[in-house]
Amino acid sequence: MQFIYPGFLFALSALAIPIIIHLFNFRKFKRIYFTNVKFLREIKQETQSKSQLKHLLVLLARMLALAFLVFAFAQPFIPQTKTTQLSNEEAVSIFIDNSFSMDAQGKAGSLLEQAKKTAVEILAAYKPSDRFQLLTNDFEAKHQRLLTKEEFLESLQEIKSSARVKSVSEVLSRQADLLAASPTKSKCAYVISDFQKSNFSLSNVTPDTALKVRLIPIQSNSRNNLFIDSCWFETPSRQLNKPEVLTVRVTNVSDVAVENAPIKLFLNKKQKALASFSLDANTSAEVKLTFTCKEIGIQNAQVQLTDFPVTFDDSYYFSFEVAPKIHVLAINGLTENNSISTLFKNDSVFTLSNAFEKNIDYSSLQKNELIVLNELTTVSSGLSQELNKFVSKGGSLLVFPAIEMDLVSYQNFLSPLPANYFTGLDTARTRVDKINFAHPLYAGVFDKKRKPTANIDLPIVHQHYVLNKASHSNLEYLLKMQNGDVFIGKNKVVKGQVYVCSVPLDARFSNLTKHAMFVPTLYNIALYSVVPSQLFYTLGKDESVELPAAVLGTEEVYHLKSTSANFDIIPEHKTTQNGTSILLHNQVAVADNYLVLAGKDSVMGLGFNYDRKESNLECLSTEELETQLSKAEFSNFSLLSGTVKAFSNSLREMNQGKRYWKWCIVLALLFLAVEGALIRFWK
Repeated sequence: MQFIYPGFLFALSALAIPIIIHLFNFRKFKRIYFTNVKFLREIKQETQSKSQLKHLLVLLARMLALAFLVFAFAQPFIPQTKTTQLSNEEAVSIFIDNSFSMDAQGKAGSLLEQAKKTAVEILAAYKPSDRFQLLTNDFEAKHQRLLTKEEFLESLQEIKSSARVKSVSEVLSRQADLLAASPTKSKCAYVISDFQKSNFSLSNVTPDTALKVRLIPIQSNSRNNLFIDSCWFETPSRQLNKPEVLTVRVTNVSDVAVENAPIKLFLNKKQKALASFSLDANTSAEVKLTFTCKEIGIQNAQVQLTDFPVTFDDSYYFSFEVAPKIHVLAINGLTENNSISTLFKNDSVFTLSNAFEKNIDYSSLQKNELIVLNELTTVSSGLSQELNKFVSKGGSLLVFPAIEMDLVSYQNFLSPLPANYFTGLDTARTRVDKINFAHPLYAGVFDKKRKPTANIDLPIVHQHYVLNKASHSNLEYLLKMQNGDVFIGKNKVVKGQVYVCSVPLDARFSNLTKHAMFVPTLYNIALYSVVPSQLFYTLGKDESVELPAAVLGTEEVYHLKSTSANFDIIPEHKTTQNGTSILLHNQVAVADNYLVLAGKDSVMGLGFNYDRKESNLECLSTEELETQLSKAEFSNFSLLSGTVKAFSNSLREMNQGKRYWKWCIVLALLFLAVEGALIRFWK
């Protein structure tokens, strides 16, 4: 037995007062003489004995009433654990998981509302002098201080669902940092969450034995959820009035199959496509949506399905651009090549420009998606530097060697990129016998993949330049000859790519320009030269966004504006040699389509989505949590579960021990009543 206020026990000295009164109660009796003395003696003895007993009982009742009254003020208790400590003030941190998974329904409404009620019960188990921290996944600055009970309750009502997700190690670290600055000796941290399996791990937790940690799981009735996981296009660029195929991955995290569920595609707020799908329990499927873009420019898109009650992952936002033209520049040595001109000039998708090596406008190079070097005898150092910049920023370069060329200048040009360069001329006759069917350039060109045979008509090679075979090279072949040399190869360079052909476009070297492989190869190289912008971003992960080439006026700034909400910010931007990027710093919190504006001009579209980590609603059970805590061997961790009321009572006992001050008051009143009864009814 211990006492919260042992100083009140000094009041037990007041028990001497009724004893003194009892001892010094010299009440005088008057004697009356009678003739029959024997009978009177018996009456006197009997009356005096009963009077003494009555006085002793009254004295005992008074002393017990006074003693239990003193005990009530001293507040006796029995500690429930060895760590039970009572102080004048305690510091308590309460974390409430407000992630989207807490929107699921529990026995008494949403899990978030249950978590708030649990926090109120925790508050009731502490004294008015204690101080509290309220923490959520948002990690807001206003939550970095200790509050009174009244302030805590006010802040509690402001908590709403958030897209941000924090691991248990991050939460406990933030709680420990604040409580460490508190001067109080008794400190406790509560974590109220559904404890999703995808986000709970004790491996990165560093236990602080001075901090008591109590985990409180909030369980949902159902863990079923249907959500859109991702989406992508089959081709890298979007074209006007051309059929586009969008693939959407849908996941069913439940024990119930889904049949004929609708999924819709919206383009610039207008429905563009509709499909249906069926999914077995706990499986994923890819749904195809076909549509046609009727407008050029930035397209803000949204894929949507219907599910309840967790709805944050039912929509997926993305943006892309339909370019009016793909700009191709041919830098020629002596003359233009008719095959190149015929291919690109007769197609409305492309815009072809021709230039010669002696009159190149270097400032216009960055305006093109593809540059073709057509039989340049030498590559000057100035052109080499400009082409290096062009490729590093995402441009594509296609190199056809000259009939007679300076091998050293080509090596000095291609080697620093790095790309494979020409080493010498091989005059042996051969032919192309291998096609890289797995490369995206040839996707859809052939009906089916076939091994090379004598029946396949492939280009004939009379003579060719040999590409070096460096072991560290990232050269990927498109076409390969019988002798093992690469006919057309590709090098990935920073953001761009360099295609190198081993022959000039001359009939003395090969019949490539007259062969059926010429058109699809060059056409797809030009088509894939468009650097597609990132379709979508994930909130909380992508801190920077790279912008396409855009001119920023002296009086203009970049704006990031939502297409459907009143949201407009001026993000930080940074310009380097590789381009311009904007830094978001977690200023975007709502999934939606956004536009990047430079003044009044739209630079690009951005689609932001919530993290799908919360979409899997599978949570740890109480038994699984206990198992993990047992394996981790954290002595300062404990698990609280059960109904809210039972939890509140058990929490009081854990914090304050088994307290008996109420029983002391009851006993004090009882003995006062006994004293009154003895005086009133014992005559």
